[in-house]
Formats: sequence, structure tokens, C-alpha cells
Amino acid sequence: MNKEQIFEQIHHGLIVSCQALEHEPLYTPEGGVMPLMAKAAAMSGAVGIRANTVRDITQIKAVVDLPVIGIIKKDYPGTPMYITVTMAEVDALVGCGVDILAVQGTSALRPDGKTAPEFIREVKAKYPDQLLMADIATFEEAMACAEAGADFVGTTMRGYTPETTGINDIDFDFVAKLAKECPAKVIAEGHIHYPEQARKALEAGAYALVVGGAITRPAEITARFTAAIRDCK
Repeated sequence: MNKEQIFEQIHHGLIVSCQALEHEPLYTPEGGVMPLMAKAAAMSGAVGIRANTVRDITQIKAVVDLPVIGIIKKDYPGTPMYITVTMAEVDALVGCGVDILAVQGTSALRPDGKTAPEFIREVKAKYPDQLLMADIATFEEAMACAEAGADFVGTTMRGYTPETTGINDIDFDFVAKLAKECPAKVIAEGHIHYPEQARKALEAGAYALVVGGAITRPAEITARFTAAIRDCK
């Protein structure tokens, strides 16, 4: 797909995040589980997939004809950044054909001291035709990343950074403000647990949605139910 086709494909649609980290029950060393999740999502109308690691992305793209938002999660000493942090991860993701490359766009510095906007400019200079999404937590981060060249900003990190601690629900007012003022296309992601929230995020102005834990993480879904039952007792 070219850029315009990707924009059209995902507009006002549901992108399903299909990820399993090593400590999670659906993780296997050889993979094979996330492509099944992606196929199930595609069968039910998902317009795209978000996936982690070259292995999972490659396996998913082999069985699902949908745009893939690709990331590589990796911890680095001295920084809280962990989503596509260095150019090594970018090179690997571009090499496996991701449709949209996602990087962390929060205010912390990368291991080499670069800010998120500096890193985005570097990526865009190296790969000018690559669509790029910045995972942000604040309005200021979104605006800075968009100005640096991000095609999309995702609310992925809201509630998961020191500046946004305590935000545990999808912030519809934040989505609306971004949709109105940020030049990048806004993808609502994070804390979306129910279909009604997804619909409301689109009504607030989101270009598209990413939902993961509420669909593809059975341990997380089960925990939500068991917590509610405990509250009733």
C-alpha cells in the first residue's frame, strides 16, 4: 500500500495490537501465536495490526493483508524509553517492511542524549518515505513530534510517564484537543477497554484507534473480571 491507501484503510477504524512479551502466557520462543491473533482480528473487521519484534511482524504480514504498525520494545540503561529507541531498531523495522513505524515520543532522552523530536528528524532524514507514529503522553510532546515530522501521534503513553501518572482512563478531552490542534493524525491508544469508549474516542476526533489488552491479552481480560467479582463480594 502507498501512503494514501494506508491513510484511507485505517481511517475511523480499529487497529488491533497483537503483542506478547516473554513473561506473558501467549509468548512462545518460536512465535506463531500472534499471527493467529491477527487473523482473528482481520476476520472481525480490524483495519490494521500493531505488533512488536521483527519475528512477529514478519509472521503476521505473511498471513494478514493489513497495514502493520511496527515497534521493537527494548530496555536501555539510563533511560525509561523502551519503544523503538535507537536507529538499530528503526533499521530492523524498515527492513521487515512495516507500514507505519512507531517510536516513543515522550520527553525522556534516548541513550545518546537525543530528544524524541531530534530522533524523529533523524529517522525521517534517513527514511523520508516511511510513515512514522510517535507514542506520546502530553500535548507538548505531540506538537513537538508532529513538528519534527511524525505523521501520526498516538496517546499510547498517557498515564505511563511521570508527567501523566494517575491517568488511568482514556482522556477524551485530550484526544479532542489533539484532533483540533495537532497537525499529525491522532490515533487513540491506551486505556480503551470497551466498545463504547472506542466509539467515543472517534467521536472526539481520533483518526483511528489501537486496542490491545482488551482484545488480545486474556490474562489482562480475566483480571478485569476477577477484580470486579471481588468488588461485589
